[in-house]
Amino acid sequence: MSNIWQGRLDGEELLHHRIFQRVKEERNYDNIATDDFVLHGFAVDEGVRRNKGRVGAKEAPDVIRKNMSNFPVILPDFSMLDFGNITCDDGNLENTQNNLAKNVSKVLLKGGKSLVLGGGHEVTYAHYLGVKTAFPEQKIGIINLDAHFDNRQPEKGVGASSGTGFWQIAQEGPINSLHIGIQRNSNTLKLFDTAHQYGMKYILADELFFENLPSIYQRIDELLDTVDYAYLTICMDVFNASIAPGVSAAAYNGIFADTTFMHFYRHILKNKKLVAMDVAEVNPSFDIQDRTARLAACLVNEWLMM
Repeated sequence: MSNIWQGRLDGEELLHHRIFQRVKEERNYDNIATDDFVLHGFAVDEGVRRNKGRVGAKEAPDVIRKNMSNFPVILPDFSMLDFGNITCDDGNLENTQNNLAKNVSKVLLKGGKSLVLGGGHEVTYAHYLGVKTAFPEQKIGIINLDAHFDNRQPEKGVGASSGTGFWQIAQEGPINSLHIGIQRNSNTLKLFDTAHQYGMKYILADELFFENLPSIYQRIDELLDTVDYAYLTICMDVFNASIAPGVSAAAYNGIFADTTFMHFYRHILKNKKLVAMDVAEVNPSFDIQDRTARLAACLVNEWLMM
């Protein structure tokens, strides 16, 4: 990993530090301290393959790491432990999801903050399962920035995929989720019906405009005020293809990372209940000049600066 975490060296004094100078490659979960950011790469796109999407997302974690490396450190006590990548070489997605969940639960029980770089959006179920394993009696809220609900029931003979995560979560018990950026032309009526059936709240992409920010804030707070812990998952296909071309399912009419987006995005990140975050569906095979990976890195960096 040391050949990935590299950047411009301005000096060894703390005020000169960039992220690559604060990352420690680690394998012992006993070394996690309270409020440490703890990183896992989910180098997996088996769920995308099962969902008949464009594979290649398993290559994303290291590319995102490279694009994170050079950001300046804002908080003087910032530190991050990198536990490397989880892979799915044998095609057993379910086992791989359980492996990530076990590791995430260890992080949270040590008081760390879980950061996962995907990989396909099959990371959602795994990451949530890790949070729920750590806090089984607590109420978990999920905010999903995505063009899709990902609440499709698994096909017989196929199993879980990148499109089934929220259906799987709903089978675990009552689901507390808010899906932001949902596209009408990316979800069938059945998927909207499923969202309503399980009480999945959502904000359409068409509703994400500046004058509507008070309502967006209110709907975010309505979720977060009623839960004990929060988990944020970002599917990069929520964004317009011009700024995020390297995804498994590009969206010509996706949203932009503009002022409106950054207002409500930072509002989510500032919430003290947020203990886990991931970015998913970056596909370097289809990216242009690392635009999508760079955007994903910037979104992650926003949390690191809070």
